[in-house]
Amino acid sequence: MAKAVGGGSLLIAWQLKDKHVLIVGGGEVASQRIDSILTTDAHLTVLSPHDGLHPRTKRFIDEYTERITYNDRLFAGPEDLEGMDMVLTALDDVDISREICDMCRNARIPVNAADIPDSCDFYFGSQIRDGPLQIMISTNGNGPRMANLVKKKLQNALSGVEGPAITKVGQLREMLKIRAPGVGGELGKKRMKWMTDVCNTWGMEELALLDDMVMQKLLDDGWENDRVPSFAELGGRRQPADRTTPPTLSPAIGSTIGFFAGIVCTVIVLARRK
Repeated sequence: MAKAVGGGSLLIAWQLKDKHVLIVGGGEVASQRIDSILTTDAHLTVLSPHDGLHPRTKRFIDEYTERITYNDRLFAGPEDLEGMDMVLTALDDVDISREICDMCRNARIPVNAADIPDSCDFYFGSQIRDGPLQIMISTNGNGPRMANLVKKKLQNALSGVEGPAITKVGQLREMLKIRAPGVGGELGKKRMKWMTDVCNTWGMEELALLDDMVMQKLLDDGWENDRVPSFAELGGRRQPADRTTPPTLSPAIGSTIGFFAGIVCTVIVLARRK
């Protein structure tokens, strides 16, 4: 008998760079929405009377004047939706929130209404962010507090080196694309396999030590010869008895970069593949 499937949602990374997002409301929940959207490089418009602004919301508005357009007033109607790519409501008035949701659907604009799951086209989950690393935990609107508890467990399992390591891997990928340009095909498969082998061969702490000189050496000795040199082959060395002492790369190969101790599965790095 086939296992029942359903009741979930599609977890995706929504690219909002240079898109326009409307946030209706200015309270604490609105401040959380602003915090989330700012990381996407979108343009925000906030509608809320000034006396309803949460201190954190006000701080965001004052600090990010080039990214946030603030209007000291209530939502006026469908005209406020013109040019918007996404709408978020963070209001105490459920009826008004539902009205805005209906307007958005008529205009074919994705909308989220805080604390009204059945009116949402998408949900916000608890997030872990470390540079380019983003992990979302969603309960599909069933238990936000439970999502936060799971988030804490995952945070405790991470070392803090993951974000820097992923950043370095991204830089290495870009250098590889310059050296071996092209999209798809056999070359694309070869690049993907080689990058996968690098992530599987080098540890998180080692990847965090990558700099321009080491990357060039890795490409010269590795990519050009269809192999992956080890961390030790490129001059890296560890202090086996003391994990609080970071691994290093010899001065002849590259400068030492600080790191945070710990180990996490390399699948997190591979999740950044495009």
